[in-house]
Amino acid sequence: MRCRSLSEVQDRLGLVKRVVSVDKDAIPLFRRSGYSVLEDLKDCFISVVIGEYIDEASEWVQLTQKAVDDLVHALGLTGFTYPREFRSFVEDPWAHLRKKIFNYVYDLVRGKTGFEEFVRKAGAALRTSLRTNMRTAYQIWGLTEIMKILAEKGYQLVYPEHGFISFDRSGKQKLGIIPPNAVLGSIEEGFISLFHEAPRPLGWEDTRDLQRVWSLYTALRPDAMIYSGMVLNIVDLSKSPPIKRPTIILEFKELEDWYNRVRDLKGYFRKPLTAEEWRSMWLEGLFEGLADIMGVKRSEVRERVEESRSLRVREYQLVRLYKNVYKPDKMILITRAKTPGEIKEELEQEGIEVHDDVGFEASKLEPVANEIRRRASFSGAKYVPVRLSTETIRLVINAAKRLGAKNIDEALRLLASRV
Repeated sequence: MRCRSLSEVQDRLGLVKRVVSVDKDAIPLFRRSGYSVLEDLKDCFISVVIGEYIDEASEWVQLTQKAVDDLVHALGLTGFTYPREFRSFVEDPWAHLRKKIFNYVYDLVRGKTGFEEFVRKAGAALRTSLRTNMRTAYQIWGLTEIMKILAEKGYQLVYPEHGFISFDRSGKQKLGIIPPNAVLGSIEEGFISLFHEAPRPLGWEDTRDLQRVWSLYTALRPDAMIYSGMVLNIVDLSKSPPIKRPTIILEFKELEDWYNRVRDLKGYFRKPLTAEEWRSMWLEGLFEGLADIMGVKRSEVRERVEESRSLRVREYQLVRLYKNVYKPDKMILITRAKTPGEIKEELEQEGIEVHDDVGFEASKLEPVANEIRRRASFSGAKYVPVRLSTETIRLVINAAKRLGAKNIDEALRLLASRV
């Protein structure tokens, strides 16, 4: 459904209202034909607001999927998972975007919101969703291509042991740790541990738990943190920020004008909540929603949290902030488009390594992968997992028996001592 103007959206809305009636409680009553007309309305609005960008977004998704498929082959992975929102977008961009405006369309049809308010709020939801998913696509593409280069240099997946890489962090911190998305290892160079979009909040049960981990709710979150060696948990609540100092931070910027974008750091200065306040806020939201659906008034609720301070910074300043807050050994910025010379120079003077105009050319990420290789180490690991073919394993076992060795490890030691 390709529409070009909001007047066409209003025409579709008129068609919907002809086949959808609203009862006395402002609940829409759909006839069987009403659903298809409603979907046409959603598609028409999506087309007007962001239709010109969806083909580009779909192309980015295809490039990301190809990169991930290549990584699966290069590392011999069992499989992979995307973040939930991105997975939905990958499966069907239009269906995903329809979900984002479901409630707005519902309120429009039942007369709770006017057309102008609908255009403003639903349009913002669509633009945010599209930008978020394109940002995720570029991040995953970049990280995947870097890991693929490492695989070509002899690195193997060490963690997770089941060989299933997850780019999603949902639910990973329930046990009170922040584990890596992947640990890659080379028997010659060592290990590197990769954390995508960390830190994240830890699980908690009561006020004491929540206050203890609150700093993770407000911590700044770079796109990726790389650690030298095998690091299976980066939480350190005794520090501020509450994580171990990263070896390398990678930040990706997918927009052409990324340096002009502004980020609101309000959450970074937000005061801690108690568990009781947290639950009360959740209940208030629930009661407000129920009151709206049932058409009844709700009592005024007391403000639970004082209005927090807000600090707005430009994206290139945020990159500098990541470096100053986390103090990595190396801060690397990767931008899809060309970065203006003055911005690039300012960042490089701060000690930030800038790789700009990368586009979707994997070869331009090789210097980044090589920098990561230089930081690899055997720290944090007592053993080095080695993937051998079944034929090689048989040969080693037979050699162990002939040498009188008790196990493969002892056989390899004996063989090495005789070379």
